[in-house]
Amino acid sequence: MKYLMFGFNVLFWLVGAGICGIGLWAWTEKDMFSNIGKITTVTLDPALIFIISGGVMFVIGFCGCIGALRENTCLLMFFSVSVGLIFAVELLFGVLAFAYKDWIKNQIESQVKNMIINYREDLDLQNLIDWVQQDWLHCCGVNSYADWELNRYFNCSSQGSIEACGVPFSCCKPTTDLIKNHHCGFKMINNADRENKIYTEGCISLGEKWLETNLIPVAAIAVGIAVVQILGICFASILRCDVNAQKAKWGYND
Repeated sequence: MKYLMFGFNVLFWLVGAGICGIGLWAWTEKDMFSNIGKITTVTLDPALIFIISGGVMFVIGFCGCIGALRENTCLLMFFSVSVGLIFAVELLFGVLAFAYKDWIKNQIESQVKNMIINYREDLDLQNLIDWVQQDWLHCCGVNSYADWELNRYFNCSSQGSIEACGVPFSCCKPTTDLIKNHHCGFKMINNADRENKIYTEGCISLGEKWLETNLIPVAAIAVGIAVVQILGICFASILRCDVNAQKAKWGYND
């Protein structure tokens, strides 16, 4: 059990270190450490999410590793409680998301609109939006392509912007051209032929359709994550009980 617990936590620790490393690398590329004030202008920073989630996994995994290797009951307890709290938060979020799905939908819409507004302010955010629109959902904007007018560069009243009344290239439908045209979205908001050239349906509605279509795989992944967390808690608890039992046999009291 000791080495099974140790191996489990090594994997957990390495995954956390990798995720955190990716986030730190992204921040370094954006020179965020010299411009830390930029965080306040972007509600959702993908790199920051990687850093926080990876950091939490790293700390918990490290404590689990040392706790298993040294048979330290305090660290094993910390690991069990931490993973248990994360599991409880995930479970609570799932219940609330089901019970208040309209409110959750409104919050997501508000968040995505914030992302559109800050599209040109953060390269990671820009790449994320482009990937969602072009490669994943094949959509444009929150509820429709017209949402891109929220961005000051794409707004039709924008003075001096060549992107005025346009949408990002990721909204464009694929063509047979060998070279990708990054200007394909220019002037498309008021273009009468936009239906044939860009995606016009919003990402929220297409995201809901995707979730309904892929409900079983998504649920399977969620259950898989929950099972891994429960196994981690069980392994830590069993090892802790074994250590305490051995201490009691030796007549050792904390």
